[in-house]
Amino acid sequence: MHIRKAQPGDIPEIMRIYDAARASMRRSGNMNQWINGYPSEELVREDIEQGVSYVCCEDDELYCVFAFILGDDPTYARIDDGEWPNSEPYGTIHRIGSDGRKQGLFPLCLDFCRGMIKTVRIDTHADNAPMHHILKKHGFTRCGIIYVYDGSPRVAYCN
Repeated sequence: MHIRKAQPGDIPEIMRIYDAARASMRRSGNMNQWINGYPSEELVREDIEQGVSYVCCEDDELYCVFAFILGDDPTYARIDDGEWPNSEPYGTIHRIGSDGRKQGLFPLCLDFCRGMIKTVRIDTHADNAPMHHILKKHGFTRCGIIYVYDGSPRVAYCN
């Protein structure tokens, strides 16, 4: 299994992975995250064009996708009910999703990101119990509540 930058030809498989991840969220009771077509094909295309979209793959099969963005995230400027542990430069994992066919992909993604920068931040919906569990298992600390572009709250974590 390895990670590489996503390419425009990967978009159909990326959208399939996001559909599978969205269905998994619904099965676990998370009905309010990734709604109304999010993440959209347009956003996926933008991530690829900006060089921040990555896929986990083996041979020609894609299993997981995520965006990793280095630098300040505007949605992280305000944090309520807590604080960031430091002001070190960081990268942010966004839109991580798996199709569920392979287990244990999060540590692979995390190691890849930590290979670029020491501090990694991530956020998730309050109802995303599986992701909260994974983040705590892999050394992330809950830092507070941030607000995404549409104003909805997310639980923010940092390693």
